[in-house]
Parts: sequence; structure tokens; C-alpha cells
Amino acid sequence: MSLKVLLVDDDHEALQSTGKILSFSGHEVVQAESGVQALGMIESVKPDLIVTDVRMPGMSGMEFMEACSKRGHRIPFIVMTAHAGWQDAVWAMKLGAVDFLEKPFKRQALLDGVEQIGKRVRPPHVSGSAANSLVGSSRVMAELRMLIEQIARTEASVLLTGESGTGKEQVARLIHERSPCAKGPFVALNCAAIPAELIESELFGFEAGAFTGAGRAKTGLIESAHGGTLLLDEIGDMPLSLQPKLLRVLEEQQVRRLGSNSERKVEVRVIAATHQNLGKLVQEGRFRQDLYYRLDVMTLALPALRDRMEDIPELTQYFLQRFSKVHAKPIRGIDTEAQALLLGHHWPGNVRELSNALERAVVLNQGGLIACNDLPPHLVSRASPGQDSSGKIVIPLGMSLKEMEDLMFRRALEASGGDRAEAARLLGVAERTIYRWITKTKEG
Repeated sequence: MSLKVLLVDDDHEALQSTGKILSFSGHEVVQAESGVQALGMIESVKPDLIVTDVRMPGMSGMEFMEACSKRGHRIPFIVMTAHAGWQDAVWAMKLGAVDFLEKPFKRQALLDGVEQIGKRVRPPHVSGSAANSLVGSSRVMAELRMLIEQIARTEASVLLTGESGTGKEQVARLIHERSPCAKGPFVALNCAAIPAELIESELFGFEAGAFTGAGRAKTGLIESAHGGTLLLDEIGDMPLSLQPKLLRVLEEQQVRRLGSNSERKVEVRVIAATHQNLGKLVQEGRFRQDLYYRLDVMTLALPALRDRMEDIPELTQYFLQRFSKVHAKPIRGIDTEAQALLLGHHWPGNVRELSNALERAVVLNQGGLIACNDLPPHLVSRASPGQDSSGKIVIPLGMSLKEMEDLMFRRALEASGGDRAEAARLLGVAERTIYRWITKTKEG
């Protein structure tokens, strides 16, 4: 889905590189090097989305957003900053930003944010795009597709379980595309990626004056998904205090904005997804039992990639063809040694890790045939320092506690292809712990 994007950044080099990422992905990009310049361009450009830096001379990104709001421009924002902090994130979200990216951000993080906004700006119709991403001829995948077809025709709530990277969002999209509400919007929220104090306003929206900084009303994601599907990813990380309100939405199909005394009728199908054991969270008092039972009407357990290794050759060809088009690289295929490395890897990051590895290979390849040296180092050299051939982390004698911690975080991020949620799962810690370690490492 192509959007018209107004990109604002006073750093010329960052402006150009971010512009190329968006342009190469099919979006129309208009650039501005200051908030003042961008403000004067909005009427003529009429963007679907604004992507802006925070710290700019003359008019900051926050001041630019406030000025847009005062002029009545109801345009979604993605905010970028090299000086990330929760206070900036909270303030940006309250001003209407729908995503907050810390520089340097991963290319896919930006494109995922733009895609989510695109679904809200221009709701999709049935396209089969999600079906194309569920690649694999194994028995478990055939059974999964059959269950999806059966579930999609109903209006029942669905709970998707499985490790990170197994394709839960793709399955949710496919259920939506095969459902009676396929012509409505598909809206997704990752409960683990947004600070707890922001989730309520993101989901339920708010009225003008509901809290300090709420200069105008904002439609929540539940209302945005009216007539369609709402995916609540990583539902296990939803704050306990918010769970009764979500339960009421599921049972009554009504939503009340923050600061409002009235309820609004909504018709929305909720799909929840998690890599955690919700039953165990209920026993530990970290998840409401009544909400768990309400979500657990239909459960789909997605298989890990290591449980369907026979699908790897088919997945490899799919991703090579896809990334060959995205990066305009004439890739003919993959040699036998490189394919053997893919078949011999444990894939803790599942299909997402395989996708990242093959995209890297396409970008680096020079001869048209993917070879071993095009693949990520952790695949080629499984017995690298600090890690043995089974993928276990080796701790040399004499290491300090801090050095051991740094080694574990680095190896987990390498194994997950840089995916913070998956690295957190591998280590058994919260995603925010990974974020804090990365921030501390950059500052040090």
C-alpha cells in the first residue's frame, strides 16, 4: 500500500537515507529540512503520514506537531529521535504520534510502522497477501491452513500462541482476509512495545481535555478497528488494571474514551497473540482468568520453524524471490552448502530470523547465487568465541558478572537477528530489560 509521506529532518544525510527506505518500498516521499518548512507544505502536499525528527533548530518536532494540531491537520505522525526517553515518547503519543522510533532504527521497524498507519488510512480489501506469506507444504502447515479457513468464517475471538517469529500477525491477517469483515480495517497493537501508561489511551482514545496535553480528541485503536479486526499482540504484557476494560469491550461491544461519560458502540473481532503461557500467568496472578477464558474461545498454536524443517527450502525460495524484487538484485538461487547451513541451524528466531538472514544475503550478494559468505556470521561460524556448536553460550573462567551479562545479551540479539522481543524470550527477561541494556551500552 503506497502512502504519501512528508519526511522532516534537519540532518541532510538522515533525511536522504530515510527517504530512500520509504521510496524503495513504494511510498511517495516529500522532504522538508525544518518544521517551519514542513508546516508551510502541508496544504499543498496533503500527506497521508508525517515522519519527523524531534530535535530540530527553530521549531522542534513536538512544536511542529502542536502547530499542526492547532491548524486542524489530522495527520498521523511517526516521531524519530536520537535522544530517546520515555518522557519524550509519552509526550509524543499524547500529541497524536502513533509510533516512536529511536535512532538508529532498523529499516523494518520504520516500514512496519508505516504499514500499520496505512491500514488505518486506507483499510485493505481481500488481497491474499497474508496467505502468500504462510509458506510451507509440511503436514503441520496444511493443518494450520485448514483450521484458519474454519475459524475465519466465524466471529469467535481467537488466541494465537507460539514462539516469537512464527508468524502470528500473518495468521491474524489471513483470518481477517477470510472473514465476513474482510472489507473492514485490520488494526494491530503490540502490547509489549508501548509503555504501560500509554496503552489505555492508544486503545480507547480520549476526549479533548481528558489530561494535560490532550488538546484535541483522539480516536482509539478499538474504534479505528470498527467493522474489522483488532490484533492485540503480546496480550500477556497488557497491564492488569486495563484488562477489565478490555473484557467489557469483548462482552458488550462498547468502548468509552478517556474523559468521556458516554459509551460508543463498536463491532470488532479481537484476535490476541502471545508467546507466553497465559494459563501460567493466570495461576501467578499476572493475567485475569475471566479475560483468559473470553479470549480462549478458539486457540491456534503456531509451530516453531525447527518443528517443520522440511519447509525451509520452500521458505528460502519465497524469501529470495521477495527480497530480489525489493532490492532489485537478480538472485538465481542458493548453492548447496549455504542451503545445508540453513537446514542445520536451530532457528531460535523462527521464520523471522530466516527472513532477516536471507534479506541480508540478498543485499550482500554479488554473483546472483547465494553462498555461505552471504549468510550471517552466526550461521557460518557456529563455534565462534563465546558460543559452542550447539548454540549454547560458553562462559570462560575469570569473566566478571558484567562481562557475562554483556555476552549473554549480545549472543541473544545475534541469535534473534536483532529482534528485541525474541532476544528477551531467549533470555527469559522482559523486553524492556533488553531495551535498557542497549541504551546503557550506547551511553557507555
